[in-house]
Amino acid sequence: MVIGTLLFATSCAPPPPDKQNVSMKGSDTMVQLGQKWAEVYMKDHPEANIQVTGGGSGTGIAALINGTTDICQSSRPMKQEEKDSVKKQRNADAVETPVALDALAIYVSKQNPVQSLTIEQARGIFKGEIKNWKDVGGPNAGIVLYGRENSSGTYAYFKEHVLANADFATEYQALPGTAAVINAVVKDVNGIGYGGIGYATEVKTVSVAKDASTPPVAPSMENVLNNSYPISRQLFWYTAGQPSGAVKQLVDWVLSSTGQNVIEEVGYYPLKAAQ
Repeated sequence: MVIGTLLFATSCAPPPPDKQNVSMKGSDTMVQLGQKWAEVYMKDHPEANIQVTGGGSGTGIAALINGTTDICQSSRPMKQEEKDSVKKQRNADAVETPVALDALAIYVSKQNPVQSLTIEQARGIFKGEIKNWKDVGGPNAGIVLYGRENSSGTYAYFKEHVLANADFATEYQALPGTAAVINAVVKDVNGIGYGGIGYATEVKTVSVAKDASTPPVAPSMENVLNNSYPISRQLFWYTAGQPSGAVKQLVDWVLSSTGQNVIEEVGYYPLKAAQ
């Protein structure tokens, strides 16, 4: 009787809740932010199973179009033709949700004495027109260029807003991820690169001036929120159609004060502070 009772009790126990799977793919700038959100969210929501991968904004957008990710993380706005592809392939509109703020930072070695650059100087450097640090107040040494590959939203943003859509210099070294850019600049005293502010822990970020007649501005949260830093931007999540179910629960949490508080831990800036 005792055995039978135990077996009966076990058989009537409720089954464990089904995991609510959510996939996120895209921006390498945002991958560590997405991973931190997932880590914190899953601690409080044990039913959730969130998978986060990088590859670049373009890779995430392609995955959203072909239906292999629930959420695309993108450090640039989607193009109209990409939104049209989502509509055609997924039979749903691409829905944009700003989730965080970023200062697109210009990195140099901590040993480099250059403290600031104008947008025009940065453009000249990455176009290959300014080749020596002495021409921008640094030592007499050649400038070595590092940056992101062309599938990156950060690459696209930098090309549009700093290079005015001109081509990068032929000497430009495209690297597969912001962490690789940081690693290259750390090891190269004459190197320069760019990427999200959240990665700038082992390098120096230079202040940036809109032009030669305005003062340079540091990529701080205060300067991003008051719009004085000239190359700040929003970071986005995209879904095919309005978020629903487990995806909506995650989006709502990320936009809540709890989710927004996580952002500063990773080195980016929360939307809620701007509000």
